[in-house]
Amino acid sequence: MAAEYLFVLLFICSIALAGWKTSNLSSSGAVMAIMIGLAIGYSYGFEGLFILGVFFLSSSIWSRLFKKDKLGIEARLAKTSIRDWQQVLANGGPAAIFAIIFSFTGNEVWTLAFIASISGANADTWASEIGPLSQKMPFSVRSFRRVPKGTSGAISIIGTVAAVLGAALISLASLIMLNDMDSTLFFLLILSGFLGNILDTVLGAFIQLEYKCPVCNLRTESPFHCGHHTERTKGIPFVNNEFVNAMSSLFAGILMLILS
Repeated sequence: MAAEYLFVLLFICSIALAGWKTSNLSSSGAVMAIMIGLAIGYSYGFEGLFILGVFFLSSSIWSRLFKKDKLGIEARLAKTSIRDWQQVLANGGPAAIFAIIFSFTGNEVWTLAFIASISGANADTWASEIGPLSQKMPFSVRSFRRVPKGTSGAISIIGTVAAVLGAALISLASLIMLNDMDSTLFFLLILSGFLGNILDTVLGAFIQLEYKCPVCNLRTESPFHCGHHTERTKGIPFVNNEFVNAMSSLFAGILMLILS
């Protein structure tokens, strides 16, 4: 057993190092990835790490693809595609919590919540990365008007489809863990993940922080732009993108607990 845990540790560290070397993770992001990986690896072994890996790999691929078509969007965001510890914690933290609860209780319902939370994180990431590829500007769920690509709380057809596919991918990956998977459970996992993404959109539209640059007038999620402090135009203090992502993933897991 000790040898197995040592191998899991080496595997997690290798993946985190690879993420750092390929600039998918910052140094702090790599450390947080190891911590989350340890929690999931201890609870579920390589099966849980496989599902987490599917999320990390697929989201990293989409963040790298079509970068030229997404130029200018990062200027609206507080963070870049290089994930720091806050981004890693927001996306993987809820899953790690459910995994730890499972390790103490042994109740498989927490496994469903674990999968659903990753499904929600993947749905949101796919929507955020693929949605901006739409030729048309998205609609804001707050104003029902078209807004610039990359605006939090906005939806598009391609982004919505991407969210469903992102949730479905994690549901498929969970076949390695769930021996009694049936069509009903499969679609409940997709539904939970997709609704987690919907919550992310709603929170992003109504309570997530948004600022305005006093120099270029750009609407952004960053408190700094063009070398100046930006002016808050919307949102509740501390409710940034990472907070919204964490709440949506947590909601997806809790929703799966209720549905199951």
